[in-house]
Amino acid sequence: MVKIKMVRHGSKRAPFYKVVATDSRNAGDGKALQRLGFYNPMARGQEVKLNLDIEGIESWVAKGAQVSDRINTLMKQARQSA
Repeated sequence: MVKIKMVRHGSKRAPFYKVVATDSRNAGDGKALQRLGFYNPMARGQEVKLNLDIEGIESWVAKGAQVSDRINTLMKQARQSA
């Protein structure tokens, strides 16, 4: 089963998340099928805080992928800001 979720990157006090489509049987930070965007909660100034490929996510959902709760929330934010 394919899941769309966030994978944490960055350093100890500076998290950075990649939004990926991955097989649920893979490890949490294992190989991703497709990178669908990023979320930077520590963005300052002109840095981009959220960048999602909404069409890519919707195409995976149409194929039967499950979306995490946090990604649903981020998708709502991305739609409102666009």
